[in-house]
Amino acid sequence: MKLIYRHYFLLLSMAVLLSFNSCSNKAEHTFALSDSTFLLDGKPFQIISGEMHYPRVPREAWRARMKMAKAMGLNTIGTYVFWNLHEPQKDHFDFTGNNDIAEFVRIAKEEGLWVLLRPSPYVCAEWEFGGYPYWLQNEKGLVVRSKEKQYLKEYREYINEVGRQLAPLQINHGGNILMVQVENEYGSYGKDKEYLAINEKMFKEAGFDGVLSTCDPVADVANGHLPGLLPGVNGIDDPVKIKELINKNNGGKGPYFVPEWYPAWFDWWGTPHHTVPAKEYVNRLDAALKGGISINMYMFHGGTTRGFMNGANDKDTTPYEPQISSYDYDAPLDEAGNATDKFMQFREVIKKNLPAGQVLPEVPAAKPSAAMADITLGKSVSLFDILGTPKTNATPLTFEDMNQAYGFMLYRTTVKGGAKGLLKIKQLRDYGIVFVNGKRVGVLDRRLRQDSLPLTLPTGEVTLDILVENMGRVNFGPNLLKNKKGITEKVTFNGSDVNGWTMYPLPFDKVNTAQIKGNSTKADQPVLKYGEFDLAKAQDTYLDMRKWGKGLVWVNGHNLGKYWSIGPQQTLYLPAEWLKAGRNEVVVLELLNPAQNVLPSLAKPILSEVK
Repeated sequence: MKLIYRHYFLLLSMAVLLSFNSCSNKAEHTFALSDSTFLLDGKPFQIISGEMHYPRVPREAWRARMKMAKAMGLNTIGTYVFWNLHEPQKDHFDFTGNNDIAEFVRIAKEEGLWVLLRPSPYVCAEWEFGGYPYWLQNEKGLVVRSKEKQYLKEYREYINEVGRQLAPLQINHGGNILMVQVENEYGSYGKDKEYLAINEKMFKEAGFDGVLSTCDPVADVANGHLPGLLPGVNGIDDPVKIKELINKNNGGKGPYFVPEWYPAWFDWWGTPHHTVPAKEYVNRLDAALKGGISINMYMFHGGTTRGFMNGANDKDTTPYEPQISSYDYDAPLDEAGNATDKFMQFREVIKKNLPAGQVLPEVPAAKPSAAMADITLGKSVSLFDILGTPKTNATPLTFEDMNQAYGFMLYRTTVKGGAKGLLKIKQLRDYGIVFVNGKRVGVLDRRLRQDSLPLTLPTGEVTLDILVENMGRVNFGPNLLKNKKGITEKVTFNGSDVNGWTMYPLPFDKVNTAQIKGNSTKADQPVLKYGEFDLAKAQDTYLDMRKWGKGLVWVNGHNLGKYWSIGPQQTLYLPAEWLKAGRNEVVVLELLNPAQNVLPSLAKPILSEVK
């Protein structure tokens, strides 16, 4: 009898638990499409959204940025999901720390914001390889954005992992994700409707069972739209034209949505900083909102593309254009998360278009920022003195051949000296520094289509070194399929192949400060420099790199991004969240100016100085 009672009690407990789980997953709100507008809980709802990417903002600052979004009048946040962050190596997934996209979405809910989720495996976003992980290029026969079997297998495994994290946070499951975007500006790349239908099916199998959408620029909506999904049209704000386009591609009905409304633009190395005055957009924003158009501002807050995650453009007809680390974007919220004049003017426009009785919160005060005392980097080591375990091969190996995602590779060989001639690297990707017997003799730059260098070799056996930097894989266009890094074909001298190479991987996914001892700087060689500094209080600051050459900076283990004297970016944003009262550490990898050892800082950024 006791056994029967225990069995009954167990069944009852399971029934109660299932009932509780069912209630907890029950939708608190509803979201649907009518012929002309979105419906939230059965009532017309206008999405006023701003794009903000979780990896471009320190996790500790997510909530503060969202409070700024609310203060400007936004009711929604849009974000991509980045495959190469979440599966950096095949079958190794990471949703921790700054990659915790589910926590980002939950914080948005706590702050009263809905979310537009864009988890397409391709994001563009001025992001390395458009979001694709580098290792896809090592999968034999794999072709991104296609029906190719291996690509679809990897894509399915990835989107299923994303679904495990985020599908439960959709509005129809009690969360705050309003819509989920399938693919991303596919119409600018292709027009295979069968491929798009496979995307939709995989999203649904991953648990994304709410409202699905697509987004494409004006000229490409017909190519990128899939019947049954809501089409969005990018880069436009005329209500009449928006309605015409969406009606034409959606059976004569809406809702009417602009997934990417651009208040400014991004930057790349060696060109002026892009800015657009707010006054040029105020009336256009007002007209769109008055016309009942829902929008997602790209970007509301850009932040910083730290580490090696910047992308690049390369259209064959134009030079290779690697993007800078600052993703300030001249957005309403600046790189540090402070309100700009554009923010305040847009806030006034949004305020007068809000439903009656709705009041905006006060704008939070700007974060304090300050210049620090100059930092002296008293320890250094030549990069050539800390080379790791190499691999040898008759011909040069690419980063992908070496299973290296980002960073640098040193290619070394020995050649017979006593000759003059032209050194030529076929398909250098992307930036190479050439050394003869440890002395720098020249630089090659893919941006400038420089792939050759005249050399005079001393007599005897000569050590030839070529340090190659991955400046960012192409993130847009047909050259997505040509994205291997390093010396991707061959090296010749006077027309003859140079063989017998040793490759030293230098990924710099983390920096080992224990390697930086003493002061072994060599006049022509890249160097790692180390310094310490004390703070009474942590505040935002901007490292002033104008007297440095080219490289990267780490503070307290955080990679702040790249600097390069050619500009337009001359400072690196150092957020207060990554500083601490007391002792702090800084490491600089300097490629071109190893004698420099003083690191100043400023209270404001310099983003518009081209040399």
